Amino acid sequence: MRILGIDPGMATIGFGVIESGRQKHRLLDYGCIKTQAGLSISERLKQIYDDLKIIVKKWKPEEVAIEELFFSKNVKTAIQVAQARGAIMQQIALGPHQVTEYKPQQVKEAVCGYGNAEKKQVQKMVQLILEMEEIPHPDDAADALALAICHANSLYMREQIAQSRTVALT
Repeated sequence: MRILGIDPGMATIGFGVIESGRQKHRLLDYGCIKTQAGLSISERLKQIYDDLKIIVKKWKPEEVAIEELFFSKNVKTAIQVAQARGAIMQQIALGPHQVTEYKPQQVKEAVCGYGNAEKKQVQKMVQLILEMEEIPHPDDAADALALAICHANSLYMREQIAQSRTVALT
């Protein structure tokens, strides 16, 4: 199964694409969409939408995992991230993609086994899981890959639970 992970933002949007099957994950692509600070919000949102369209068209993911919005002390940043998520969700909604949202703690738990893992620990585990030569950079792209891995693991666990229920009923 092909999974696209997205770490939303206004200035930098991380993306990561993996192929996953039977607890084995293979890296396909990762990187960032970057918008310029001097552009208007509407221009930045259009760029996010258009650049993500190219990524989706190229990789044709079956599933999409995105970080759930959480509020910090900076309300302006939270609003901008929410706007970016809207552009992202609009683009994703155009295709037959299943979208699942994850909290940062869920991603850390799925990738590291510990919901309060440090960013460096998550990056190192992403590197090991995807058999990368180096830790993925920038941080937003590493986070997007962690989201994709989290979703793949979640799908695998749901499949295992469904199979065990089927076996129990027979």
